[in-house]
Amino acid sequence: MVIRLTSIVFYFQVHQPYRLNQNFRRDRFFKEQSIEKLEALYFNEELNKDVFQRVAKKCYLPANDVWLKAIDEFRNDARQVKIAFSLTGTMLEQAERYAPDVVDSFKQLAQTGCVEFLGETYYHSLTAIYGTTKTEFREQVKQHSEIMQELFHWKPTTFRNTELILNNAIMKEVAALGFKTILGEGIEHILPANNQSPNYVFESVIAPNLKVLLRNYQLSDDIAFRFGSGRWEEYPLYADKYASWLANSPGDCINIFMDYESLGEHLWAESGIFEFLKHLPREVFTYEHLEFLTPGEVAEKYSPKGKIAIDDFSTISWADDRDLGAWLKNPLQHISFDDQKFLEAPIKELNNPTLLRIWRMLTTSDHLYYISQADAGPGEVHSYFSHYDTPLEAFANYNEIISDLTARTLMLLHAKTKK
Repeated sequence: MVIRLTSIVFYFQVHQPYRLNQNFRRDRFFKEQSIEKLEALYFNEELNKDVFQRVAKKCYLPANDVWLKAIDEFRNDARQVKIAFSLTGTMLEQAERYAPDVVDSFKQLAQTGCVEFLGETYYHSLTAIYGTTKTEFREQVKQHSEIMQELFHWKPTTFRNTELILNNAIMKEVAALGFKTILGEGIEHILPANNQSPNYVFESVIAPNLKVLLRNYQLSDDIAFRFGSGRWEEYPLYADKYASWLANSPGDCINIFMDYESLGEHLWAESGIFEFLKHLPREVFTYEHLEFLTPGEVAEKYSPKGKIAIDDFSTISWADDRDLGAWLKNPLQHISFDDQKFLEAPIKELNNPTLLRIWRMLTTSDHLYYISQADAGPGEVHSYFSHYDTPLEAFANYNEIISDLTARTLMLLHAKTKK
């Protein structure tokens, strides 16, 4: 008897931003301000190093070790352990600078042949929603693909946009860039009317050759957000129970997408998260109809069960209310976003690589995320990630720095045009 397999897709976002210098107002009067020194003036090197090394110790290294051992354990079996990552350029730069063993551990994962690396924007930016012109988006995607090739000898064919931000225009652009598959959030209202489950492969209406994989947010958040909650009715969550949920979920593929930092950083080792992960593959394989595949493999294996269309004015994401509100809900966020977009043309006209890099570091979505004034559950998540005491403080810091960069850019541009 032929057993129809259901594919489990584990995908992890791995990202660290460059956090801003909260003492910028004072430091600009006392530190050298040449263009070559601006990165050190604008960004907090000490904080970035401390955060990265802490997360490397608590999450990246132990989590990678768990997956390496799981892959090795089942390497010669018919069903292997397979996973996927998207590693932002800003994360990889900091890994090379502050914790090179993290890069080495991802290289070890790449060498197993059981890991897929996804494409995205190098700076984890919001450039996909800049408007009709997608020049900067394309350039950041190309830059990211180059570092994937350089470090891991991998050419991404599956794409995940920053925080799963997705609409028709993005799908069209991503397809034009040559990607075969894109990830999105499995919100009910975007699902085909005749199929109200995210557990299938879909295709884009606007780009028919682009496959769409949607996150099963219930099963994903059971790990990422509810695993460590003693108030949760299913607490404690053990691997055998979770595997049974997967086994009883209908569909072709069950897409479990989450932040990698959930493992060990947000959910500390003491929560049992690593023990859970160690036992999960074996518990999954007790069910004959379950397997692990990567996003690219799933997209090739299954025929689409419907079409996905997301109007550009109804853009979705996996954050907060699953729209753009995490970055563009209040006036301060809109001001920051507009200031950021404005700088693209003058920065590029100057043709100065140092200033271009600094501006791109300021396009990272986290800077606007910190300015969110969300309350209740989403507000708690924003506060957890933010190194600011208040959103107003985050706005003031970002505003001062991007205003300083804008003034410098326009002055240099004026001097250039006068020559």
